[in-house]
Amino acid sequence: MSEPIRLLLADDQALVRGALAALLSLEPDLTVVAEVGRGDEVVPEAQRTRPDVALLDVEMPGLDGIAATAALHRCLPACRVLVVTTFGRPGYLRRAMEAGASGFVVKDTPARQLADAVRRVHAGLRVVDPTLAAETLASGESPLTERETQLLRAARHGGTVADLARQLHLSEGTVRNHLSAAIGKTGARNRAEAVRIAEENGWLLGEPGAR
Repeated sequence: MSEPIRLLLADDQALVRGALAALLSLEPDLTVVAEVGRGDEVVPEAQRTRPDVALLDVEMPGLDGIAATAALHRCLPACRVLVVTTFGRPGYLRRAMEAGASGFVVKDTPARQLADAVRRVHAGLRVVDPTLAAETLASGESPLTERETQLLRAARHGGTVADLARQLHLSEGTVRNHLSAAIGKTGARNRAEAVRIAEENGWLLGEPGAR
């Protein structure tokens, strides 16, 4: 009998992580060798335990799942990544695949299908939630510049234009111009709606450098 597929699980919710570990461990050809709750723990733990497949959540402290995917792909390219997340957003899927992920599924995927996704990813195949794949093709790439993305990300927490200007070390006029452009590009009526639209499309994940 061949060796079981070695798995690393990364999710900041301990209950979710434990449930995934319990379900996947029921499969005779799968074994969980590591569990972490932060994105910046993924690479060190993977280097220590040498998993075949890493199952990563998207939104984690320390390092988000997309950045962790890219780091793991650089350091341990033989380890396949399957992103398993609650947030089935088109922008997340696109960026995960660009970062080197081999698969992307949502957490409500039935246990048997999830185990099969792990096997297929391990075999070198790509596995993507079909509904999310269709939505990703329809939505296209983010229309926002990195500066507009940065401003909308900061605006999620509220605050005035002056507050945003101080936080990002910009003039108030520059903030107003970029926010106006972001509102127009998202088709929103105001800043709050622009934030919501960008968030739903997965355009606000990560911390890209401004341009």
